[in-house]
Amino acid sequence: METDEIIQSEQPANEMEELSHSDKVIGVFSEPTKTFHITSLFPVRTTDWIIPLLIVFAIAGIIRSVAMLNDDVYFEAKQKQVKMMEDMVKNGTLPEDQLDSALDRIDSQMQFMRGPIGWVINIVTTVIFGSIFFFIIVGIYFLCVKLFLKGDGNYQSALVASALPMYISAIQIIITGILTFMMGKIFMDTSVTAFTGVERSTILGFVLAKIDPFSIWSYTVLGIGLAKMFKSKNILNYIILVFTLWIIGGLIFFFLGQAFPFLRSFTGG
Repeated sequence: METDEIIQSEQPANEMEELSHSDKVIGVFSEPTKTFHITSLFPVRTTDWIIPLLIVFAIAGIIRSVAMLNDDVYFEAKQKQVKMMEDMVKNGTLPEDQLDSALDRIDSQMQFMRGPIGWVINIVTTVIFGSIFFFIIVGIYFLCVKLFLKGDGNYQSALVASALPMYISAIQIIITGILTFMMGKIFMDTSVTAFTGVERSTILGFVLAKIDPFSIWSYTVLGIGLAKMFKSKNILNYIILVFTLWIIGGLIFFFLGQAFPFLRSFTGG
C-alpha cells in the first residue's frame, strides 16, 4: 500500500534518489503522497512548476481555439457575448445607443479569433493571463498555509504543490474539449452542472458545479502536495484548507457575477 511505502521512504535525502520530472508526473496520478514527500526532500526545481504551467495553459488555449471551429459552439459563444452586452444595457453600464456597435465589434473579433493569428493570440493570452491568475492563487495558498497551518516552506514550495496537480486538470481540459467539439455545446468542466444544463448563475447550478470528479481529484492532490512540501504529517488539514478556499473563491465570483453580469465569464454563467 502507498502508506507503507511512505513510511519506508521517511529517510534522509542523501539516502534517496531524486525523482525526475516525468517520475513526478506519473506519481501525481499513482502515488501523490509518496511523490510529494520525496520531492520535498530535495531543493525545489523551477521546472516542476513552470513546465506544467506552460503545458496546461497552452493546451487550454489550443482546445478553446479548436472548439470555435464547430459552428454550433461558435454560435453559442457568440450568443453568450450578446446576452452579456444586453445585460450591461439593462444595468446601465452600456448606453443603449452603443449596443449595435458593440455587437458588431463582437462579431468581427470572434471571426478574427477563428483565424491563424487569432489562434496565436488566444494561446499566448491564455498562457499569460492564466499564469498571472495562477501566481495570485498560489500566493493565497502560501499565505493561508503560513498563517493558519504554520507550514515549513516557501512560495516556490507552494508553486510546485499547485502546479504538478495541473496535469490532472489537463486531462479534464482535453475531455471537455472533445465533448464540446463533438456535441456542439460548450462544456466548461466535467461537473454535474455541465451535463445537466443547469444555469451556473443559480445557487443550484453553483452547488452542482462543485460536484466534479476531476476538480475534486485535483484539489485533493493539491492538499496532499501542500502538506508534504510544507513538511506536515497532517494532510487532512491541508485538504480542508484547499477545499475551503475553493468554495469561498467560487462564492465570491458567484456573487460578483450576480452584481456584475460581465464577470460571469469567470464562472461560466
